[in-house]
Amino acid sequence: MLIATWNVNSIRTRINQVISFLDEIEPDLLCLQETKVEDKLFPKECIEEKGYHLGIYGQKAYNGVALISKFPLEDIRKGMHGELLSDQNCSYFDEQKRIISSLIDGIRVVNVYVPNGATINSEKYTYKIKWLNQLYNYLKEQQKRAEPLCLLGDFNIALEERDIHNPDKFNKGIMASQEEREALEKALDNKLEDVFRLFEQKSGHWSWWDYRSGAWQRDQGWRIDHIYLSTELINNAKSCVIHKKSRDNIQPSDHAPVIVNINWPPSELSYEPFME
Repeated sequence: MLIATWNVNSIRTRINQVISFLDEIEPDLLCLQETKVEDKLFPKECIEEKGYHLGIYGQKAYNGVALISKFPLEDIRKGMHGELLSDQNCSYFDEQKRIISSLIDGIRVVNVYVPNGATINSEKYTYKIKWLNQLYNYLKEQQKRAEPLCLLGDFNIALEERDIHNPDKFNKGIMASQEEREALEKALDNKLEDVFRLFEQKSGHWSWWDYRSGAWQRDQGWRIDHIYLSTELINNAKSCVIHKKSRDNIQPSDHAPVIVNINWPPSELSYEPFME
């Protein structure tokens, strides 16, 4: 099964790039972040006419997440309310559309767009830490169902120095602060593994390049788009790559897709590892 995650930075601006990606890669599931559109205005038709199923959770101009799947989407859960129905904090967090999940061929896929945080000591940074702490609660509730779990999306966090092109300059700043890293690690709770690092240990692999200062042309990026898998999925992972060439599109997103290939169901051996 091919599963991809991509912060598309406006689905309506880049719908043709999404269609081209679907045609080229033919993922079983594409998870999008920062769709920036209300559900009623999401460009469904050109995707559905290709036979894909859609799960969308968006808002005007900001945030927004979506699932584009070859498989039927079962038990779609939108927002923090999807898991924490009795938690009064859910309404506060669900004002921003940042999380959607579904069962897809027996796998629970949780697609997240973690807040950026703006700057250390800002209100947005405080919100980011609170959101990550709520993600911990969300995942604890989800794991009670003992479903194979794939957590993926734009985390806006580089967990290690090797995930930043210039760690001496940026380490301990926004997206690399100790508090952010600890909050994400707490949410993962030693139950989910970064599948990209199963296949690639070295630095120099980025998924995001700032639009400013020629970051793409200089290949000065960060790895902040992640795919985390539970044990039964990580044991059947065949490959994980960053589809870097998407960042070289005309009017591109500032992120590139990340793609994992999982032998799923494990008894079926029909897929070969996807190589970029």
